[in-house]
Amino acid sequence: MSPSPSFRNGLLAAVPVLRAFAVSLAKNADRADDLVQETLVKAWDKQDSFQAGTNLKAWLFTILRNEFYSQMRKRKREVEDTDGTMTAQLSVHPSQEGSTDLTDFRKALELLPEDQREAIILVGASGFSYEEAAEICGCAVGTIKSRVSRARARLQEILGIEGESDFGPSSTTNVTNVA
Repeated sequence: MSPSPSFRNGLLAAVPVLRAFAVSLAKNADRADDLVQETLVKAWDKQDSFQAGTNLKAWLFTILRNEFYSQMRKRKREVEDTDGTMTAQLSVHPSQEGSTDLTDFRKALELLPEDQREAIILVGASGFSYEEAAEICGCAVGTIKSRVSRARARLQEILGIEGESDFGPSSTTNVTNVA
């Protein structure tokens, strides 16, 4: 359907008042120009829904206002990320590295003496307190603390972990002692 000349002329005539209204809403000339452009595009696309003889300017103002509030709602959900920091935090690391790390950890865990393995699993993996783990194992709290400490040190040694920077999905561990 080709636009009627009166519809086209009405759009062109409304541009200055649309722009003034858009500037009052957006408080920024560039954003206002974008709003007016988007309003005109939407009006052009939906011209068949405009009823001839009604107030074209009011119809255009309604489109512009609705577009402005839609953009505001969208902007509330957006986060400015010029340096990519937020994007990096949202990225998903390859699962195969985590799977490999878990396999390496299980192998290293198997190399621990049974008493150390039991202590670190109770305290580190199962979430028991030292006191609860000592009660489960039937030994003193100090013995559990010692076993956990030695188990952690041995696991770090086996897995080649030297510091905190070796932890996490972006780290690479040098696992040479795991058979």
